[in-house]
Amino acid sequence: MESLEDIQVKELNKRASGQAFEVILSPSNPNSKIDFLLSPTKRKEISLDEIQCKLEAAEERRKSQQAEVLKHLAEKRDHEKEVIQKAMEENTKFSKLAEEKLNQKMEANKENLNALKAAQCEKFKENDKKLEEVKKNKEAKNEKQM
Repeated sequence: MESLEDIQVKELNKRASGQAFEVILSPSNPNSKIDFLLSPTKRKEISLDEIQCKLEAAEERRKSQQAEVLKHLAEKRDHEKEVIQKAMEENTKFSKLAEEKLNQKMEANKENLNALKAAQCEKFKENDKKLEEVKKNKEAKNEKQM
């Protein structure tokens, strides 16, 4: 830690925006050791076995990560298959219900049509009976007049 005696402050010219100072730090002892090193620390030598171990560990990590990705993709594919299967089942169920409803409507329409035809036939029969009666009455009148 630097003390106040080790610091020199020199005022530079004043400016409109403020003041400028130059701060000079000087070592307290000219023979003192510099606190920081200019060159990086030397690394220890790494052996070929250590390099091989690191490469193998990296390969294992890569394989593990790849297996994890493949597992995730397989799970996603399975989920997609399940969703598609469920959608197909729902579609089939909907189609069956729609077909049943359509068949019921068609059957009801057929029954209504048959009932309508039967009612028309009955009406025509009644009209035929009335026509026959009218013909008989007319013939009977014609015979009486003759």
